[in-house]
Amino acid sequence: MKRLSIILIMTRLLFPTLSYSQVENTEPEVLVSPPDTVVKNTEINELAKDDIIKKGLSFGPLPAIAFDNDKGFQYGALLNIYNFGDGSWYPVPKSQWYLELSRFTKGSQLYVVSYDNRTLIPGVRLSTALHVTRDKALDFYGFNGYESFYDRTVETGFYRMDRMVHTFKVDFTGKLIGNFYWKSGYHLSHFETGAFKGENYTLPITLFEIYKNSGIIPEEQAKGGISSAIRAGVMYDSRDFEAAPSKGIWAEINAAFAPEFLGTSIGYTKYNLTFRHYLPIAKDKLVFAYRLNCQGFLGQSPAFYVLPYDIYLGTGYDRDGFGGYCTVRGLMRGRVQGTHTCYFNAELRWKFVGFHLWKQNIALALSGFFDGARVLKGVDISGLSAYEYPQGIGIPTLLSGEKEKFHLNAGGGFRFIMNQNFIVAIEYGKAFNTQDNSKGALYINTGFLF
Repeated sequence: MKRLSIILIMTRLLFPTLSYSQVENTEPEVLVSPPDTVVKNTEINELAKDDIIKKGLSFGPLPAIAFDNDKGFQYGALLNIYNFGDGSWYPVPKSQWYLELSRFTKGSQLYVVSYDNRTLIPGVRLSTALHVTRDKALDFYGFNGYESFYDRTVETGFYRMDRMVHTFKVDFTGKLIGNFYWKSGYHLSHFETGAFKGENYTLPITLFEIYKNSGIIPEEQAKGGISSAIRAGVMYDSRDFEAAPSKGIWAEINAAFAPEFLGTSIGYTKYNLTFRHYLPIAKDKLVFAYRLNCQGFLGQSPAFYVLPYDIYLGTGYDRDGFGGYCTVRGLMRGRVQGTHTCYFNAELRWKFVGFHLWKQNIALALSGFFDGARVLKGVDISGLSAYEYPQGIGIPTLLSGEKEKFHLNAGGGFRFIMNQNFIVAIEYGKAFNTQDNSKGALYINTGFLF
């Protein structure tokens, strides 16, 4: 959600923005939103005892500049407003606002207003957000992974579609016992989907239109619809620190129930299981971390437009497209789509230096990763074999004749860490199979992937 380049970090250090504070330290602070959990004050105090403690309100208006291999260059503006109170919660804010307006050179737009509060409801963390995404050239490579053939010689627009999504959500997180927490919330999304309409696209048809004409995407779904879902889950969290943990387990079981009587166009029930483990090799300097995820739909098949989303409860928002920075780096966004999917990430993180600069706590880190994903249960796309193309059009083969298997990639990255929370990441990943991405993928973003 929040992205900046290394240049902006240095600008931030040299030319701080306005901040209002109740105590002696008036240096401003910009932090990314920590993961969705309730943090204990005693743990925060222990982690922050050697740091410069931030107090009061902190404002961080900044330009948003980044790069995503799937979306292109990002440009826009963002504003963080943090309330650290008397400093006892530092480095985690008691509450925060986040606003962003961004555009991407490959046709995407992002508008976000979010609010997160840990003290408004005693013992409960409140997270609410309204965001709008527009993708004029959304990646669409078909269903079932390797069963759908990807022809690198055809025009890029053939594998694109149009989509706009309006989403409102409100989530609650509270403690059960020990490191166990409960989650619940309501998410409402309105999808508008259609064919790609690029000005320089010369073919008279796209893969999305072929899926619609062959009935794989039913006519009543092709223009989009509504998802109105009640969500609930249980989380176990023993991490020592949220933004950059060096030890602990973070595991979740989440479910989304979206019946038609709540306003959902095509009812569905979805589960999502995630297990994350952080293993210290040399205290917090060298850490091995991995994430395992399995998810799918129960009962009837859902509308095609809800297939690619990785559902979240808490401060995060649903990530779309298995493949890409947020899920499996190095793969093309949306390459892995089916009714049941899984993915994994394995990463070695090395924080090789730490120091103080301009009253800021600075650390530098390197990482190496190995990611993968696959479809466990796909969608019936056999109708493509009988599809008749318009006369005179040379369309690539749609079915590969191959069985699905893991889509694998590897890569590495560099991170600039300020005050334990503000983390700028530069990462590069390379897919093992050219069907997933014939070139390497570069990302400039914030935070750790998990």
